[in-house]
Amino acid sequence: MDLQTTIYLVVGASFALYIGIAIWARAGSTSEFYVAGGGVHPVMNGMATAADWMSAASFISMAGLIANMGYGGGLFLMGWTGGYVLLAMLLAPYLRKFGKFTVPQFIGDRFYSKSASTVAVICLLTASITYIIGQMTGVGVAFSRFLGVSSETGIYVGMGIVFLYAVFGGMKGITYTQVAQYVVLICAYIIPAIFISLHLTGNPIPQLGLGSNMSGTDTALLVRLDQVITDLGFGKYTTTTAGSTLNMFVYTMSLMIGTAGLPHVIMRFFTVPKVADARASAGWALVFIALLYTTAPAVAAMAKYNLHATVNTAVASGGDLYAPENSIKYDERPDWMKRWETTGLLKFEDKNGDGRIQYYNSATKNPDAKAKADAAGWNGNELTVNADIIVLANPEIALLPNWVIALVAAGGLAAALSTAAGLLMAISAAVSHDLIKGVFMPNISEKNELLAGKILMAVAIVISGWLGLNPPGFAAGTVALAFGIAASSLFPAIMMGIFSKKMNKEGAMAGMLAGLFITLFYVFAHKGIFFIKGTEYLGLIGGANSFFGITPEAFGAIGACVNFAVAFLVDKVTKEPPEHIQALVESVRVPRGAKAVDGAHI
Repeated sequence: MDLQTTIYLVVGASFALYIGIAIWARAGSTSEFYVAGGGVHPVMNGMATAADWMSAASFISMAGLIANMGYGGGLFLMGWTGGYVLLAMLLAPYLRKFGKFTVPQFIGDRFYSKSASTVAVICLLTASITYIIGQMTGVGVAFSRFLGVSSETGIYVGMGIVFLYAVFGGMKGITYTQVAQYVVLICAYIIPAIFISLHLTGNPIPQLGLGSNMSGTDTALLVRLDQVITDLGFGKYTTTTAGSTLNMFVYTMSLMIGTAGLPHVIMRFFTVPKVADARASAGWALVFIALLYTTAPAVAAMAKYNLHATVNTAVASGGDLYAPENSIKYDERPDWMKRWETTGLLKFEDKNGDGRIQYYNSATKNPDAKAKADAAGWNGNELTVNADIIVLANPEIALLPNWVIALVAAGGLAAALSTAAGLLMAISAAVSHDLIKGVFMPNISEKNELLAGKILMAVAIVISGWLGLNPPGFAAGTVALAFGIAASSLFPAIMMGIFSKKMNKEGAMAGMLAGLFITLFYVFAHKGIFFIKGTEYLGLIGGANSFFGITPEAFGAIGACVNFAVAFLVDKVTKEPPEHIQALVESVRVPRGAKAVDGAHI
C-alpha cells in the first residue's frame, strides 16, 4: 500500500474514533458540558490532562526547537514540566477544593467581585486566543503535508472535527476524546524514536540511546553530532545557550508560571469527584507527560544527525564535510525533501550554481569553517529547514515504514486538536458561565446556559479558524507569548487568592491589568505594532530585547513581578477583604480533619 493511502486510512480511522466517542459521550447538562459531570477516573483524567497540555508545540515544535537550539532548548523542557509540577503541587488541589468550574469564577468568588471575574475573563481570552493560533497553525502544517491539501483547507477540516466532538460533547466529550488522542500521540512519538534509536545506536530505548555510542563505533552519538555541526560552523550542540543566562532563566520562569496559569489545564482538575482524585490525576498526568518529554531530547538529537547525514554523505563516513562530491545533488534529493518542499517549510536556493545542497552556518564567526566553505566554493547556506517539520519528517528522513509515517501524521493532528478543544472549552465556559450567567443574566436557566455555551463554542471555533488562516504579525512566537500572558495576568491572581487571605479585590484587579498591559506593551513594542499618525513606529522602547536582553517571549515572568508588586501596593492602601472571605481562604488551605495548632498538643 502506498504512503498516501496509508496516511488517509490511519488519520481517517483516528477521526472516526474521536467522533464516535463524542456521540457516545455527548453532554446533557451544564455540569457535563463544563466539567464532564465531575466523575472522571483519575487515571483517565491524567491521560486527558496530558493530551490537553501537550499541544502541537510539544509534539510538533519542541523537539525541532531543541534540535535547532541544542542545549539551550532545554529551557522548554524545564519550563513546561516544572510548570506542571508547580500547578499540581501548589494550585490544583486547592482550586479543586474550592469547587468552582472555571478560573474566572474562582477569582470572582475569592475576590468577592464580578468586576474581578470580568478582568479574569479578559486575561483568559487574551491568553487562550493567542495560544489557539499556534494550534490551528499546527493543524494546517500537518494537513498540508500529510493529506496533500493546502494549509487553509487543513484548518477548515480541523475546525469541522473539533466542532463535532467539542460542541456536542462539551467537556465530557472532550475528556474521553483526549484519552484516545493521548494514546495516538504518544504511540506516534515513541514508536519512531525506538526505531531510530535502534538503528543509530543499537539501543531500543531512546532516552538511553541518546547517551550511547553509535552502532559499530566507539564514538558517542552526541560527540559525533557535536563534531559534525561545529565543523559546519554551528554552535556546539551540547553547550549552546539561548541568549544570555538571564534571558534563559527568565524564559524558563515565564514558561513555568505560565503553565501553572493556563486556564484550560486548570479546568481539568474539576472533572474528578474528590480533592484526592485531583492530586492523583495530577500525578498520573505527570507520568504520561514524562513519556514524551524524556523522549524529546533523543528525538531532537537523532533527527538533527539524520538531517545532516541526508544532505552530506561525509557525516556517516567521517570524510571531508566540505568536499564538493559529498554534498548531494539537488536533482537526486530524497523523496521526503520533495514532499516537504511543497509545504514551503523546506526551501532550497542554489547560491553557487553547482546543483548541490550546502547546509551549513554561513553566518559563523568560526574562521576554520569560513575558510573551508570558501575553499569549497560555497556561497552561503542553501537549505532552510523550519523547526516545525523535524518531528513530522523524522520517520521519513530515517526511511521508516509507511505505517509509522502515517501514525506520526495522526499523532501530530491529535496533539493540535486536543489542545485546541481544551482551549475552546475554556473560552466558551469563560463567556457563557462567567460573563453571561455570572454577570449579565444570573437567572438564566440551565438549558439556556447550555445552549449559550454550545453557540459560543461554535463562535470560538470560527474565530480561532480565522486567526489560524490570518495570523497576526506576532504569530511566530504565539505559544510562548500565550504562556507569558497567562504568567503575567492569571497566575499571580490565583496564587494570591489561595495563599494571601489579606489580598483584596482592588489589589487583584490592579495586578492583573498591570501584568497584562506591561507584557502586551513589551511584545507589541518589539514587533512594531504601534502607529503614530499612520506611520509604523519601530523600536518604541529602545530596540529589540532592550530590557536587559530579555526577549518578548520571555517577558511574562517580568510581567508577573509587576503584577505582584502592583497588587500588594494597591492592597496596602485599600480596605482588606471581609472576614468571611478570609475565613474561606483559610478553610481552602487547611486539610480536611486538621486541627488548629495552639501549643497545647504535641
